[in-house]
Amino acid sequence: MEFLNTEKRIDTTEIAYVIDGFKNGTIKNGDKVKVKGTIHRIREMSGFAFVIIRTARMCFQCIWEEGKSNIDVKDFSVEECVVVDGTLIVEERSRLGFDIRIDDMVRISGKAEVPPVEIGNDKKMEKLNLNTLLDNRIISLRNPKIRAILKIADGVQYAFRSFLRSEGFTEFIPPKMVEAGAEGGADMFEVDYFGKKAYLNQSPQMYKQIMVGVFQKVFTVGPVFRAEKYSTNRHINEFQGLDLEMGFINSFEDLMELEARMFQYMFKVLNEEYAEELEMYLGRDQRLPELTCFPKIRFDEAKKLFADAHPGEHGKRALSEPDFAPEEEKWLGEYFLKEHNAPIVFVTHYPTVKRPFYAMEDPENPEYTLSFDMLLNGLEVTTGGQRIHDYECQVKKMEARGMDTADFEDYLTMHKYGMPPHGGMGLGLERIVQNILGLDNIKQATAFPRDRDRLRP
Repeated sequence: MEFLNTEKRIDTTEIAYVIDGFKNGTIKNGDKVKVKGTIHRIREMSGFAFVIIRTARMCFQCIWEEGKSNIDVKDFSVEECVVVDGTLIVEERSRLGFDIRIDDMVRISGKAEVPPVEIGNDKKMEKLNLNTLLDNRIISLRNPKIRAILKIADGVQYAFRSFLRSEGFTEFIPPKMVEAGAEGGADMFEVDYFGKKAYLNQSPQMYKQIMVGVFQKVFTVGPVFRAEKYSTNRHINEFQGLDLEMGFINSFEDLMELEARMFQYMFKVLNEEYAEELEMYLGRDQRLPELTCFPKIRFDEAKKLFADAHPGEHGKRALSEPDFAPEEEKWLGEYFLKEHNAPIVFVTHYPTVKRPFYAMEDPENPEYTLSFDMLLNGLEVTTGGQRIHDYECQVKKMEARGMDTADFEDYLTMHKYGMPPHGGMGLGLERIVQNILGLDNIKQATAFPRDRDRLRP
């Protein structure tokens, strides 16, 4: 009998090992090294070639020289996985301070076909239309600039989870198939559940409220499904929801303060740990701004602010609508950035008619709710607010809306047995990433987008 050795082994074929060794002086000019990766690009010259190797997070340069390398570079193709035996050559013009001359190179994958898109050429990739990139998503994701988007998404989720854990929150996993919609709307995907109707969950709302009665502070990360027939640059039908709920709040102000601190932490994490990916979109040595100021403004005041700046029919039309048009959100973002250097603004007290049945109404004016949206650079990325926690109040509001309370028996059960004042929020991961990186379309912010026309890959 044998036993596994669980001690982590140092992988000397990782480029990070070579980089660290070069920095601390244990690997010097002329030393033999072995590295692994995928051939990202080959640029052949007369008698030599630049072979760019791609790893999980970076690309580095190897040099093939005729007569000094034991292989013929023409025997290899891009996207083949290889192990390079080489010699480290100090090169001040290199970003790493060195190149690796190829002494030998072994293919450890099968031979690769010519890719349908030229992954190793960023300029050509940027000229391709979005549908071409998505149709070839399996391959286009390997482009360093495209995959950097997903790395930033990883950073946002990591920051969301780690911050909330530090605040005493517990993560839970809600079901994705449900009997009825949490929002009470019709924009749901119906599925056959052993001969009965079921739906893909449009929100974890009911479940995170239930879990407040268990843990007081909870969050969940997972897919959310909306059968909306939108075709805009900021809507998809399956997105990654970042949801939280907290009990024993004093007011919905507690929620906004929590989110402000969370975004301060999130931006700090991205700046410190995801700088290389940010630079691909923000520019060399550029970082996300330090968040120090968080304005908040009531919905009706924000409407008036916009209308005053847009006299005439345009402003009058805005005042008559119970929600913001995208252009209004954009203008508000620009206004608060200019006036207060604040990329984030909280808009509070949305009209009751535009908020779901569980939103608590403002006791001073029931036409408005104790709710908010958070705008990041003029794009709504968060919706939140205080919930109704009293059973009789919740039933009364549902009946006033013509809802059948029998359809929400499980939801109302938690109210019967005592719930603390509580509230929460839902954030869209892809919208945050789209906004941070300045992407044209939200479909770029997810690995495998789902919209009205796309179910592949």
